[in-house]
Amino acid sequence: MTPDLKEHYDYSKWLSEKELTPLEKTYLTILIWADQRLRIVDYLESMENLYYKINMQMPRSHTEQYNLDNKFWYWYPLFALGTFSVIAYIVAAISGALLGFYYSPATAGDPSVAYNQITYIMTDLNFGFMLRSIHRWSAQVMVAAVFLHMLRVYFVGAYKEPRELNWIIGIILISLTLMFGYTGYLLPWDQLSFWAGQIGVEMALSIPILGEWVAQLMFGGFSLGQATLQRMYILHVFVLPFAVTTVIAIHIGIVWMQGIAEPH
Repeated sequence: MTPDLKEHYDYSKWLSEKELTPLEKTYLTILIWADQRLRIVDYLESMENLYYKINMQMPRSHTEQYNLDNKFWYWYPLFALGTFSVIAYIVAAISGALLGFYYSPATAGDPSVAYNQITYIMTDLNFGFMLRSIHRWSAQVMVAAVFLHMLRVYFVGAYKEPRELNWIIGIILISLTLMFGYTGYLLPWDQLSFWAGQIGVEMALSIPILGEWVAQLMFGGFSLGQATLQRMYILHVFVLPFAVTTVIAIHIGIVWMQGIAEPH
């Protein structure tokens, strides 16, 4: 409807003829009032047309191009790595939450407190060995699956326009996943954890200009101690889970809107 016709159209009569709830009538009254002054509906229609024009530029898949009813490639293993990564993440999250009931990120007074907690989980807690093994292996499977997923996306060209934004989000996700693995690796506070932490400190110090500041922020200083373990625990339990879950939701949402990049 053109602006001239809108000005002369009797919207109040139209609203009275419709069977609407009070809430719907209020909403439409406000929308009509704003549209008569700001042409909101016209702009919404323009955005809708623009959306469909852009959406039409999405590359046609084999299913669309050849009218394939049986999407056999859905079951191709390399196209299930994203789902596999999410499943591994859920398993790691649940098992990690259960481990959190028994783990203490403490070294003050006795450097072996955190390690003793891991020993207790592995040896004395019922099903503790199984629980920690599930958490550890699901985390390692997640890292491997995310890495292979990125390789698959790269080699089939699924990172190209218009999916370049989701490729960048995927790079952020694999970086967060590696950070997840590193912070979790330090929590047992054994010899492997200690020297992995020391390597991390040295890598932070090697950063030009900001090295000392990064080491202070991430590790609580230039040598490992209670501050280091506390930071790794906070990152692993309170920061990274929320960040990764949010980014995964955005990633999957974009895939849902654009569709899976089918093999061509």
